Amino acid sequence: MPTYAYACTACDHRFDAVQSFSEDSLTLCPECGGALRKQYGTVGVTFNGSGFYRTDSRGGAGAPASGSASSKTESSTSATPAPAKATASK
Repeated sequence: MPTYAYACTACDHRFDAVQSFSEDSLTLCPECGGALRKQYGTVGVTFNGSGFYRTDSRGGAGAPASGSASSKTESSTSATPAPAKATASK
């Protein structure tokens, strides 16, 4: 069940209430009997990764998403091949 934050408009008393979706919102302050209002906050969810659309959570125009291609490491290889082993002839 979700938790809702309420604030009284008269005495500024703040509290959280656990309510189901089907319950009505609280309207009276338990401290003074004044009117209540719900407090809405931001949700700290960011959708990043390969399972989401390219336009989701984009940092800026044309900027690559953080953590996608930049986290891959390349193995270092030499530009010249290693010399072949000489076979011992008898």
